[in-house]
Amino acid sequence: MQLGLHIRYSGAQAGLDIPLIQEAEALGYHSIWTSEAYGSDAVSTISWIGAHTKTVRLGTAIMQMPGRSPAMTAMTAMTLDHLSGGRFLLGLGLSGPQVAEGWHGQAYGKPLGKTREYVSMVRKIFAREEPLVHEGKHYQVPYKGPDATGLGKPLKSIIHGRKDLPIYLAAIGPKNVALTGEIGDGLLTSFFSPDKSAIWEEPLKEGFALAGEGKDFSNFDFTARVVLAPGDDLAECRNSVKPYLGLYIGGMGAKGKNFYNDLAKRYGYEEAAEKIQELYLSGNQQEAIGAVPDELVDEVALCGPRERIIDRFSRYRNQPFKSLNIFASTKEALRLMAELAL
Repeated sequence: MQLGLHIRYSGAQAGLDIPLIQEAEALGYHSIWTSEAYGSDAVSTISWIGAHTKTVRLGTAIMQMPGRSPAMTAMTAMTLDHLSGGRFLLGLGLSGPQVAEGWHGQAYGKPLGKTREYVSMVRKIFAREEPLVHEGKHYQVPYKGPDATGLGKPLKSIIHGRKDLPIYLAAIGPKNVALTGEIGDGLLTSFFSPDKSAIWEEPLKEGFALAGEGKDFSNFDFTARVVLAPGDDLAECRNSVKPYLGLYIGGMGAKGKNFYNDLAKRYGYEEAAEKIQELYLSGNQQEAIGAVPDELVDEVALCGPRERIIDRFSRYRNQPFKSLNIFASTKEALRLMAELAL
């Protein structure tokens, strides 16, 4: 099992725990992943981490597609890959309508079609087989709109990228997960439950079948994510996870368009998901956090004393995923996971 350390986006002040990251590298962790929402970005942070590490792989989970053209994403990925000695892992995602339209000022549109075109263009740039030309429903290069100068010229990247630089996609809904299985090199999940792995596994198989050429779990990086909250007081450990779940299930998206809320419902927590969202969107965030069931926390997080975590970690064995990305804030937590998984 490969271990990754997932770094959350910063709060009011940007910052990184470099000693924690270097400890993960020393322990043999496979990768470090950075994230972004509408504050600190994933590229600056992973670049900083790259300058303070030597061997660990460097991933973005995720670079938001609405905020970058396909060409800009490819340029960034190839540059980081060169500067890091071939350690970069490109993680992409559309985010959601609230961020795409309310922050980046871009139409959310049809996610499946946009993602397919975007990834195709990035791969063409990596390959450098010919200048980039793309005529799609969502992207057009060179641009030929009514306000075009007519001077647009198909170009080929100056920098030579790796044709096989891996592309990971963040996906939650079954259709997006299937698309990831078809066109991606890896899947980035959100609060993965090993007890409900079929929710992810079955759509991926559909995508593999469409891709053909022997694609399966052996040559695809299905990446699970887990929150690690060790401590002697189980209730306190669970409570440390609930703000994260409450925010995503309750507040990361409008009613009827919250993918994390939908996932909690597919896990079997329909009533709780509805209540969390209702409370969160009405301004009662603390009540929403308090409404997160202990059972849901235990599905997607490893909480409590060391012996309990060791016992519950058995649920993550014999799963189809290759990588386990963890949220952890102490070196002791990193060492415990390394002891269990590496």
